[in-house]
Amino acid sequence: MDKKLDHSAGFVFERQGYIILLVGIAFIIVGFMLMSGGGSDDPKVFNPEIFSFRRITLAPIVVMIGYGIEIYAIMRKPKN
Repeated sequence: MDKKLDHSAGFVFERQGYIILLVGIAFIIVGFMLMSGGGSDDPKVFNPEIFSFRRITLAPIVVMIGYGIEIYAIMRKPKN
């Protein structure tokens, strides 16, 4: 019963971990911005721009890279 527990509140990640998290969030936001647009104001008019390479291929890849960065930032071991 002589053991003392350390209940000091600290951060979950170190500084570099938070920076990596912010980079991942930035990738996700950019990916969703790339997906936006291409619609039509008039529902009777079809705009083929909605199926462009940017919206169908590039944007989902950028979002998935962002999620991968987030997973890496969470699972990364501290250097201590």
